[in-house]
Amino acid sequence: MTIKNPSLLIGLGLTLVANMSFAADKPFTWPNGTKAAVNLAYDDALDSQLDNAIPALNKYSIKGTFYLNVVSPTLVNRLDDWRAAAQKGHELGNHSIFHQCSKSSPGRDWVTADRDLDKISVIQMQDQVKVTNAFLHAIDGKTERTYTPPCIDLNAGGSNYVEGLRSEFVAIKAKSGGVTPDMKTLDPYAVSVDFPTNVTGAQLIAVVKEAAAKGTMANFTFHGIGGDHLSISNEAHEELLKYLADNKEVYWTDTFVNIMKYVKEQQAKK
Repeated sequence: MTIKNPSLLIGLGLTLVANMSFAADKPFTWPNGTKAAVNLAYDDALDSQLDNAIPALNKYSIKGTFYLNVVSPTLVNRLDDWRAAAQKGHELGNHSIFHQCSKSSPGRDWVTADRDLDKISVIQMQDQVKVTNAFLHAIDGKTERTYTPPCIDLNAGGSNYVEGLRSEFVAIKAKSGGVTPDMKTLDPYAVSVDFPTNVTGAQLIAVVKEAAAKGTMANFTFHGIGGDHLSISNEAHEELLKYLADNKEVYWTDTFVNIMKYVKEQQAKK
């Protein structure tokens, strides 16, 4: 084959490379022109979440994610309240049965011997998580679920148990960090999350603003709201909710399962 116009061929090649580069640099697209996704999640199935967090979320028409560990007293004493939360569109996520954490990690003096993740096998912990999925299905009838490992500890008996649970979940929060650095490289089974405690509303809002500037997502997992442990005040929580509700054109605030289903759909298109 004879190339009669090499300069034309080179030009076409450069154009193709430029177009490929442009496509690679194209920002991640969120629904309805929003700039970032935000998930508000709550761990440990606490009374203050039912008493304070859910009424505040409902007030601003925001859907949250609640990670329930089955031995929480509220799963016995207030089961109807959790059913009502699910009926309102809030996500019930998996946080295992016994909330077992690694006692050998720093600052874990509070972990009792019978709740020590270091002392059980991978299979035992995986079975515990699968049973929790079945329990949650009995509450809300859902089959799609997300998971947050207690204490973000990934190893049971010294070996990773979370990797073997990917098929059970849409996504998993598996490391610390409130703002996702890059949507193109995000692993849905190793999503980062921040655990705010004793913070102001302004500090929480600063995190979602950072996510909007990057075009990515912000993930919070709270514990107590105006009470219980590792808490933030009702005022700080409501300040964040009001900001998100007032800026719906900027932030898509939804359950973690809904956000990650969308993210995975976008990743599949690439």
